[in-house]
Amino acid sequence: MKKTAVIVAGGTGTRMGAGLPKQFLLLKNRPLLYYTIDTFLRTYEDLDIILVLPEAYTDMGQEIIDAYFDKERVRITIGGISRFESVKNGLQLVDDEAIIFVHDAVRCLVSQELIRRCYEQAVETGSAVPVIASSDSVRLLTEDGSDALDREKVMLVQTPQVFHSKLLIPAFSIGQKEKFTDEASVVEAFGMKVSLVEGERDNMKITHRIDLLIAEQLLSCE
Repeated sequence: MKKTAVIVAGGTGTRMGAGLPKQFLLLKNRPLLYYTIDTFLRTYEDLDIILVLPEAYTDMGQEIIDAYFDKERVRITIGGISRFESVKNGLQLVDDEAIIFVHDAVRCLVSQELIRRCYEQAVETGSAVPVIASSDSVRLLTEDGSDALDREKVMLVQTPQVFHSKLLIPAFSIGQKEKFTDEASVVEAFGMKVSLVEGERDNMKITHRIDLLIAEQLLSCE
């Protein structure tokens, strides 16, 4: 079955405090975005990528593609004002029935093993959402203060979130809601269950400057 990865890099990276969106910051002398695209393309030779970028940075994204990759396998589209809108824009370029990976561009340490594990689960059940257990205590904010939660029952969600196109594309026809922080929440709001798979600790989201330092050390250990 056709494989398409919608790599979402539509943010401006304000929490990083840099003048450049974090997906373009250098990590071991290459743009962070390079590592994400490279891993997906190396995992499956028949996979193509839809790269979702801020409008002001599409030329910069194209320069990265031209410099490092087969440009026939990567298409660029413009992101929206939210993650929901950015993913929806990317899905509009999916023409055929496919298994669709939706991945945060700044999770640049995603492994080929995790990508394959998610794909195999999605082929079997229609969906695959990688999660890891919380290593910290967790509390839920309430009107009266907060309540302790059983962390054994709390999972931290990662990407790639992978779905059959027959499930994901119709789900994104519904209106956007604030609770839609990922694709799994959209699919569930559409009335479908999602399957969880084991994620990876190294599959971290680069959000703050210290995350870049950690990612550099992890890449150096490979």
